[in-house]
Amino acid sequence: MVCSVARTGRHLQRYNRGRRLVVGCIPYRYKNGNTGGTKDELEVLVISSKKSQEMMFPKGGWELDESIEEAARRESLEEAGVLGNVESQLGTWLFKSNSRELHHEGLMFPLLVTEQLDLWPEKSVRLREWMAVAKAREVCKQLWMNEALDILVNRLKLVEGKDVQSIDIN
Repeated sequence: MVCSVARTGRHLQRYNRGRRLVVGCIPYRYKNGNTGGTKDELEVLVISSKKSQEMMFPKGGWELDESIEEAARRESLEEAGVLGNVESQLGTWLFKSNSRELHHEGLMFPLLVTEQLDLWPEKSVRLREWMAVAKAREVCKQLWMNEALDILVNRLKLVEGKDVQSIDIN
């Protein structure tokens, strides 16, 4: 699935108890391109907000005509220009919009990146940068996204048998 323009509007958005459902991904890869051996450094992809230079992970509204995994993939493609495998949900968070007095319900997923595109729908309005986990934690000011990042790092350490030094959680 590759689209040339980002979806806009809120008429197809999903809501739960008055809260807009927002789906996001933490795109990740291993610096050496391997599948996670102990010498590979975990990197995550952060993007800038359209309205400021604040850095975050790709996220957006979950629409009525798509599954939650499709929404997660779409947001990663539209905002960050990456394709990959959506993995098991990291959790659900309640948060308040930065720009409005609205409350959202955010659902976050890991996305193991398989392809990075040179052109993507929001390239002209966003910056993207691969970085180590510790740096991502510093630049991403949204606490709920940092909690999701911590869950991802802990999951990868357990599932892939990483040693403590290969993934920095502090």
